[in-house]
Amino acid sequence: MTALTISSSPADAEAVEAVANHHALMSGELALLVADLLHTAGGEAPTARDRLVAWARESLVPHALAEERSLYPAASGMAEGRLLVDAMLAEHVAIVAVVDEVERATTPVGAAASGRALQALFAVHLAKENDQLLPLLATSPEHSLADLLAGMHELLGGHDGHGHGHSEQSEPAPGHGGSGCACGTVDPPGHPELDVRVIPHAIRHATIFGALDAVAPGSGLEIVADHDPVPLLDQVQRRTPGRFGVTYLERGPVDFRVRFIARA
Repeated sequence: MTALTISSSPADAEAVEAVANHHALMSGELALLVADLLHTAGGEAPTARDRLVAWARESLVPHALAEERSLYPAASGMAEGRLLVDAMLAEHVAIVAVVDEVERATTPVGAAASGRALQALFAVHLAKENDQLLPLLATSPEHSLADLLAGMHELLGGHDGHGHGHSEQSEPAPGHGGSGCACGTVDPPGHPELDVRVIPHAIRHATIFGALDAVAPGSGLEIVADHDPVPLLDQVQRRTPGRFGVTYLERGPVDFRVRFIARA
């Protein structure tokens, strides 16, 4: 959220925070998946594309459908929310179409371009939801946002924080992230990079957690920060004890670069 929202009840205030936090986690997951796809765009990248498409089908689309079942009917019944909901429904259609483009792409570069378009579209969509839709419902005396979201796992998250976003179908082949894979190709050296300096401070850690949740065992992620991320590292260790090996690649004075490797 970029502005203070005066909710109609403490429960609604907590609901706004929970949904915004889940959005940040999803943004982080998508950022990692797209970065991985871009990272491998110079060669064969079927695994990275399959992982992105699987995440979209299993997490992003169900999230959109849950919004359409719970939040959108309430908002569309309000005069100030009707056009907003129409626009967001159109964005859902566009998101599904771009996911289809990623899946149908005939080249790694084409898949990467569509993946980046999906990330940009999702960012615009989340801005509308966080900054307009949620405050509208949270401040409405006619609706309880907390009640609308009751039991909506797709909107509130609630995963265990370990390996979220991976299914057996979307798990990358052995050696993903810098070594040979079962498909007979070799991924480029290094790991996808997430520049956290451009992420708003209020959602920065949640976004990073989402990206780390999407890192498969044996794979990695490099983050670039403008300060020593010691508090983040402490939170990661408490959240997923022992899951990541952590190495400083650059330690100031201007930039800090940290590599996370998910242990198999």
